[in-house]
Amino acid sequence: MTPTGIVILAQRTEWGSHMMDGWGAGWMWAMSLFWMLLLVALVVGIVWAVTRTGRPPERPEGAGRAREILDERYARGEVSTEEYRERLDALR
Repeated sequence: MTPTGIVILAQRTEWGSHMMDGWGAGWMWAMSLFWMLLLVALVVGIVWAVTRTGRPPERPEGAGRAREILDERYARGEVSTEEYRERLDALR
């Protein structure tokens, strides 16, 4: 049989058309959706990893840490109420 004859035979018997009917179309749609979601998750993961590694771990520093120290000293009685309020205003 010639190549043209195979094409005609394929068209007459509708080879391959069963993939787009019923379960075949559903599985193809589901797999396409799965791969798209996987690709999106991969991109989001890479962006998250790149932005996360560039920063040092967060620590209470600056005015926040100074406020904590001032609160601790006031709680222990090392600082009077008046001095506490003055230093608290200075931190703001």
